[in-house]
Amino acid sequence: MDSLVTTQWLAQHLGDPDLVIVDSSWHMPATGRTGREEYLARHIPGARFLDIDEVSDRSQSAPHMLPSAEDFVAAMEGLGVGSDDRIVVYDNSPTRNAARGWFMLRHFGAEKVAILDGGFGQWLAEGRPTESGDPPPRGAHFERKVREGEVVTKEDVLSSGSLRLLDARGRGRFEGTEGDPRPGVAAGHIPGSRNLPFAELYREDGRFKSVDELRRLFDEAGIDPEQPFTATCGSGVTANSLIFAAHLLGNDRVRLYDGSWSEWGADPATPKATGPA
Repeated sequence: MDSLVTTQWLAQHLGDPDLVIVDSSWHMPATGRTGREEYLARHIPGARFLDIDEVSDRSQSAPHMLPSAEDFVAAMEGLGVGSDDRIVVYDNSPTRNAARGWFMLRHFGAEKVAILDGGFGQWLAEGRPTESGDPPPRGAHFERKVREGEVVTKEDVLSSGSLRLLDARGRGRFEGTEGDPRPGVAAGHIPGSRNLPFAELYREDGRFKSVDELRRLFDEAGIDPEQPFTATCGSGVTANSLIFAAHLLGNDRVRLYDGSWSEWGADPATPKATGPA
């Protein structure tokens, strides 16, 4: 199974006993939309819902930070998702957070994880089947195999002068011309970081752009997509689109600053910059 699968491929493999479909849709609070409610109303047949707010470290002030490995394993086994399954993740959100689900599943030990290119929107546009409600229970074992070195903390960013940072937020928020949507969070970006808005990685229909186009976008942002860098964003969600795009280009040496700007911008002691990269 490739890391990026088409709707046609998924339709052909619906019902395979080792295939698990995961809906990881999430929406900004101001939208009034709820991923869980929309999932219950309509989803790809057999899909299970990964709530990235629920499966998170609630002790942190920043939203939906990665949970402990133990909590993630328990959540996946409860959902019926096993680490040896072939897992296809999709979303129905403009923030394209299937990439967050992909990152979480791989980070905690799943090996065969793919993103559905175009997501639920593409599936619906093609008139493919849907269902509602929760799927039946499914037995699953998720073996914890945490991929070390994939996540950096605020302290790591502060202490290292050599991290190459790439911010996935829109240019207005990055440059500080737009205020942050979260109360108490400053405008701007981490000094020295570059900017590649995650939305630029996708076509209008939600599918990823070609590898040549992705490589050009990284180059224009001043980041070599074949070298290690650290991805950041507003709250650790859209940064994963940068990580997945680099993965499509053969680079699995990209790390995630999970706290991202919601943590950095809320701390009055951290340095901040405004203006273009």
